[in-house]
Amino acid sequence: MDVALFLQEFNAPDIFMGVFAKSKCPRLTEICVGILGNMACFQDICMSISKDENLGQVLLQRLCDSDSPTLLETSRLLLTCLSQPEVANVWVERIRENPSVYDCVCFIMSSSTNVELLVKVGEVVDKLFDLDEELMLNWIKSGTCRSVGPSVDDSPEELPDFKIVPCILEAAKQVRSDNPEGLDVYMHILQLLTTVDEGIQAIVQAPDGGKETWSLLYELVCQELCQPDDPPIIVQEQKTVLASILSVLSAMFASQTEQEYTRMTKNMPLIGSLIRILQYMEGCGKRAVENSKESEQEETGRTDVNEEDFHLKILKDICCELLSNMLQELNKENTLEGLHQGHLNEQTCSCAFQNLLPLYSASVESFLEVLREADQTLADNLEKRFPSLKVHT
Repeated sequence: MDVALFLQEFNAPDIFMGVFAKSKCPRLTEICVGILGNMACFQDICMSISKDENLGQVLLQRLCDSDSPTLLETSRLLLTCLSQPEVANVWVERIRENPSVYDCVCFIMSSSTNVELLVKVGEVVDKLFDLDEELMLNWIKSGTCRSVGPSVDDSPEELPDFKIVPCILEAAKQVRSDNPEGLDVYMHILQLLTTVDEGIQAIVQAPDGGKETWSLLYELVCQELCQPDDPPIIVQEQKTVLASILSVLSAMFASQTEQEYTRMTKNMPLIGSLIRILQYMEGCGKRAVENSKESEQEETGRTDVNEEDFHLKILKDICCELLSNMLQELNKENTLEGLHQGHLNEQTCSCAFQNLLPLYSASVESFLEVLREADQTLADNLEKRFPSLKVHT
C-alpha cells in the first residue's frame, strides 16, 4: 500500500502515459501496465486511475497490442477495475463506447494459444457480461459494423467479421485440457448468452446450426467430466462447470429439437451421463450424512446436511429439466438402444424417477409408456417402485 501511494503521489500514471506513447520496448510497456494493475488493487487509487479518461482510453488500446505479456497485464488490470463496484460502471461505459475492444477481445479468443492470457481475457468478458446485459447484447449483435481495428504491427489490416460464439468456442477448446478453471469461465460466458433470446439465437442460428457448440458440450459431459471411473465426490469439484454446460444444452435442446444433432438416436449417452450426475449427487448426499453422524457437533452437522449445497441444487435442477425434456422425446427404438448400451436399466431409471418426481411426472409417465413397449418387465418393476405412476393401457 505504501509503495502504491508513493507512486501515486509522484504521478506515476502520468509517467506511464508517456511510456505508452513513446516506448518501443514491449517489456517496459508490460512492466508499466503491471504496476498500474498492482496499484489498482487499492480502492482510492483504482478510482483515480479509472476516472482519468485519457489513461482509460490508452489502456483499452493496449488490448490491441501484439505482445502477449502486455495483453495479460492489461486484462488483469481491467478485471481488477471491473471488480471494484465503485468504478465498474465507468469501465463498462468506456468499453461500450469503444467497439474496437470487441474486435481485440475476439481476435485474442479466436487466435491466441496462450492459455493464461485466454483465461484472463475470458474472466474479463465474463465479468462484463455479468455486469451489463446491454453490452452483452451489443457484442452478440456485433460483426457488421466496424470501428478502428487493432493497431498491431503483425495483425492483418482487414480483421475477420468476428462473431462472439465461434470465438468463445475456440478459446474454450484451447483451455479445456490445461486449465479447468478457464473452461469453467468460458462455459459460464456461454450460459450468460443463453439468458437472452438473442444469445440463444446466436448459438443455434450459426452457419452450422449450433452443431459445433453442441458437439463440444456433448464431448465434455459424455467423455471428460463426471465419468464412470471417477469417485462420486467429483461432482462437487465440477458442479459449476457442469451447471453451465447443461444449462446451454438445455436451452439448445428446447429451441432446436429439429436439428440433426439433437435427435435422440445420437444422444442416448447424454441421457446416461445426466443420470450418472444425479447418482453422484445422491452419493455426495449420503457421504455428507455419514460425516455429520461422526461429528461431535451433531446439531450443527444436522443443520448443514439440511441446508443443501446451493450450487449442487442448481446443478440438480438444470440436470432434471434437461433429462425430463429428453425422456419425452424417446421412442421405442431409442429406448431399446439405451437398454442395449446400458444407459437405461432398473437402477438408472429408478434414480431418474426419484429425482424427476413429482415435478416432472408427465415426462416420467410418457417415458414409462414407451418403456413398456420396449421392456415390459422393467416397466412393471418400476411401477411397483413408484405406484403413483401406474400407466393404464
